[in-house]
Amino acid sequence: MELYLDSADLQEIKEAFGLGFLAGLTTTPTFMHRQGVTDIDALILELARIVPVLQVEALGETADQIYNEAHRLLDLGLDRQKSVFKIPVSLEGVKACKRLTDEGIMINIHLVYTLQQAYMAMAAGATYVCPLVGRLQDQGHDALMLVEQAVNAVKYYGYKSKIMFSSVRHTEHVRNAINIGVHTVTVPYKIIKQLTENNFTTLGTQQFFEHTRLMTMRVREIIRPVNPIVRLQDEVSDAIVHMTRSGFGAVSVVDEKGLLAGVFTDGDLRRQLEKHGKATLNLKMADLEYNAPVTITANALLNDAHQLFKQKKVDNLLVLDGGQPVGMLDIQDMAKLDLI
Repeated sequence: MELYLDSADLQEIKEAFGLGFLAGLTTTPTFMHRQGVTDIDALILELARIVPVLQVEALGETADQIYNEAHRLLDLGLDRQKSVFKIPVSLEGVKACKRLTDEGIMINIHLVYTLQQAYMAMAAGATYVCPLVGRLQDQGHDALMLVEQAVNAVKYYGYKSKIMFSSVRHTEHVRNAINIGVHTVTVPYKIIKQLTENNFTTLGTQQFFEHTRLMTMRVREIIRPVNPIVRLQDEVSDAIVHMTRSGFGAVSVVDEKGLLAGVFTDGDLRRQLEKHGKATLNLKMADLEYNAPVTITANALLNDAHQLFKQKKVDNLLVLDGGQPVGMLDIQDMAKLDLI
């Protein structure tokens, strides 16, 4: 089944054909006048350079006028192998269709609402026969039955016409087109962009990305460029300043060689204040006792960090490189990547 874009928005058309597999464009360049386009012929030629096959109107009240308009557009420089002229179904329209298709020019008979109209288009040799499904359904008609009957007529009688499912309103229409077996469907871009969407797929993709990041990214890649450190000879008041500036609820405490001696947390601060009161601020870091911190190496996988957060039920991991603290990994750093 050919997938056509149905659009009169130039920027949208350029974006959509970046997909690389759309068969062509059905459009009404005169609608683009609303976007400020003044030279319609120049626009038609621009569109023809963008899309594989361009379907545009060749309008007129008589067969001669329609015929002449199609040739006028071809004379502008359109390639007849890549151009289809849209003609509303009527006696004059199918008459012009026959004359043009006898010359090898492709025609789309559109605005089809009945099987009889579709039959006249097929008999006249139309390349495409285009029922407007959405509009028919808006009026309470069984549009899907009409399309199915038109497809069956092509098969039964051996017509060369392609049935084009148009006036697509939602993604279900595309499913209908596939089930009926139409040859072509022309779809607005907002619907095309929804065709790959599914809640289960979205969830599965998210889980895949999360797992991939956990198993490939290293702790050093996501730690913040902040490394709050105080020395053993510093006072608790210094630790408070570093904690406040860093935004972490903890600071690393190192000895004279820069090796980790412990971690001082905001919880430790509260306990010391309860025990010593204001005198806590003047205590040396060396005067305090420290529990063994939960550490992880900078080169560890994020999956290892994820497991530690779950097992130890902590909010921060101290990150070490060669025994020296190089930063902290906060549980919120993981949450920002949807990894917690």
